[in-house]
Amino acid sequence: MYQQPAPYPGPTPEYAQQPNYAPPPQPYGGGDVKNPYEGDRFKPKKKINDPIFLVLFVLQLLGFAALSGIALNEWISQGGLGGGLGKSGGQTGTSVTLNRSTVYLLLLITAAAVLLSIVYLMLTRMFTKMIMHITLVLTILLNIGICIYYWITKYYSGAIIFTIIAVLSVLSYFGFRSRIPLASLLLQVVMDVSKHHLSVYAVAFTALFLQAALSVWFTFTVIATYAKWTPGNPSCATSGCSSGKVAGLLFFETFSFLWTSQVIGNVSLATLAGGPYGSWYYFGPRELGEMPKHPTMSAFGRASTLSLGSIAFGSLIVTILDLLRLILNAAQANANAEGHPVEACLACCAACFVGILQSMVEYFNRYAYIEIALYGKPYIAAAKDTWRMFRDRGIDALVNDSLVGMTLMWGAYAIGLMSSLFAYLYLRFTAPSYNVNGQYTAPVVLFAFLIGLVCSMTMSSAIEAGVSTIFVGLGEDPQVLANRAPELFALIAETYPDVVRGVPRH
Repeated sequence: MYQQPAPYPGPTPEYAQQPNYAPPPQPYGGGDVKNPYEGDRFKPKKKINDPIFLVLFVLQLLGFAALSGIALNEWISQGGLGGGLGKSGGQTGTSVTLNRSTVYLLLLITAAAVLLSIVYLMLTRMFTKMIMHITLVLTILLNIGICIYYWITKYYSGAIIFTIIAVLSVLSYFGFRSRIPLASLLLQVVMDVSKHHLSVYAVAFTALFLQAALSVWFTFTVIATYAKWTPGNPSCATSGCSSGKVAGLLFFETFSFLWTSQVIGNVSLATLAGGPYGSWYYFGPRELGEMPKHPTMSAFGRASTLSLGSIAFGSLIVTILDLLRLILNAAQANANAEGHPVEACLACCAACFVGILQSMVEYFNRYAYIEIALYGKPYIAAAKDTWRMFRDRGIDALVNDSLVGMTLMWGAYAIGLMSSLFAYLYLRFTAPSYNVNGQYTAPVVLFAFLIGLVCSMTMSSAIEAGVSTIFVGLGEDPQVLANRAPELFALIAETYPDVVRGVPRH
């Protein structure tokens, strides 16, 4: 029978609110701790899962690369349509469409987003409870602000919906506030574990670099697409140009960017869950000598090969919902502009429904990817087992009350907003020749927000991976956490006693 090593002391003592708590004397399972390799955990079968979605993902990536190559080749041959850095550089170049000065702007935004993401995580670790309080209050104020704005602008359909949301957020404030001690302790435990596993930061920075590189590639491709196919450009003499073609190509490029970005982030999640975090939970810290060699590389190998199709499957669902929500938002805006309140109300309701559905799928997928990382399951099987675990353990209540995701998401939105604000001020200051009438302000600001948001979410996903892995471990072997982090287990046992009772799975 597998022997459990000496208990891990968990986080530093000052994080605990109940230092005298002692875990139950009997380990989970009637006297013996489960073998970490039980059920093919960490040693899945050598089989490629969901190969159809693996092929589709590779094909769309190749299609994006081919389209990018065609557009960039023409753009480079024309010298990037001119333009440069700063106010003097912005005055040069073509006035028809985006030019090289926009590239410099978005490169600066990418670098700023990376730096701001690192700073936000450091501040979150230092002032965990305070930042959680702030983000909770900001969430409520944002709902109230949107509600008031819609009533002032007489957009009654949106005003009614956000009035309901604002009232519910205010009523739930005190319930959420009482969960901050648990959420902050959970976040601190994960950050403390990551300090002992430098591979966490290696994976996070690698994923961030890839996301930044993808953002830069996407930026160049979008600008080159505008330059090649916008009517009035020099290249139109040799190729057909139309606004419809530009819109269709931009739609595909955005779809490819979002899907690829989702896959990069989720491969990072699976690598961390199946590597340092999962190994810490089931084997204990590396110092005890029970952890397998190179767990992070092994987990990455599984996530990027055998399980890549499953990760692409789940990522595609979120990408489609994201695009559908963007289309409905555009339809809502057009209906408002044309004075059709009924159509605008229907589009708003549909967009809200799709947004809620997207959030649910993203929330659910995160735990399905951990099942995939630990056991090498196909996506559908992992989703079924995740649902069964939530239902049997009652752990969904714990996950729903966690404020970790909200805290990190607010940081991502803040960085996205600061990136878009920087882009707006840069355009106002430099006044590039292509934006004399402000016609390109909106798309440039939108791209800046998207780049900042993606970069920040990639960094925070490293922390969310640890939080989610602990939740999955609680669903399977709750008493293991009593050895790994006694203070955290004590608080969970007090707040959610059903989670730690060892309810048998079906």
